[in-house]
Amino acid sequence: MTTEDQFVLGVDLDGVCADFYGKMREVVAYWRGVDPDTLPRDVSYGLPQWGVSSLDEYKRIHRYAVKECRLFLDVHPIAGCVQSLRRLSTEGVRIRVITHRIFISYFHKTAVKQTVEWLDRHAIPYWDLCFMKEKGHVNADIYIEDGEENIRKLEKHNRAVVAFTNSTNARMHPAPVMRAETWAEAEDFVRRAYYSWRSRRNLSLPPGPGYPPTGTVAV
Repeated sequence: MTTEDQFVLGVDLDGVCADFYGKMREVVAYWRGVDPDTLPRDVSYGLPQWGVSSLDEYKRIHRYAVKECRLFLDVHPIAGCVQSLRRLSTEGVRIRVITHRIFISYFHKTAVKQTVEWLDRHAIPYWDLCFMKEKGHVNADIYIEDGEENIRKLEKHNRAVVAFTNSTNARMHPAPVMRAETWAEAEDFVRRAYYSWRSRRNLSLPPGPGYPPTGTVAV
């Protein structure tokens, strides 16, 4: 079966599946020698609210977070993510993880290894794992993304994308076409698109969330 015969969900990791900003708050607090509670929970891209003043400084802290604090291995999943992806996968959705985690040079092996181990540790089902910035260069029927730039690019090219809300994108204007505050909402967007896709092809629908379509076997 080719990917053209399957409905593909392209899902980002940091800020969507993994609580990147929650873990980075702990790391930055330790880096600066302050109590994490002194750092605001609402941040924007680049973390200026935590005193990160330049891209170079951000890269230094990010490298430290991954290499010394095992950021990509120890980060907690966002509530509901794991269960939603398991249900959608069982229903027949092909999970394609698309992440830009190797944007800093010379520690790609560490970033990739931690990512794979994290996905396995939490039993997150996926068929494809893509490390790249331009999410639209990897085909999917629908995306879940939190990066404002990526959301805008995908919408500009008429790609279905669910904007997963956090403080970095909460004030987007104009508002995204689809926005999810929780994984329950994101799952609902994906399921509706998936069921519509199956109906257009005269394929049977799953009898309920988390069940394989009639006549198929869960894998």
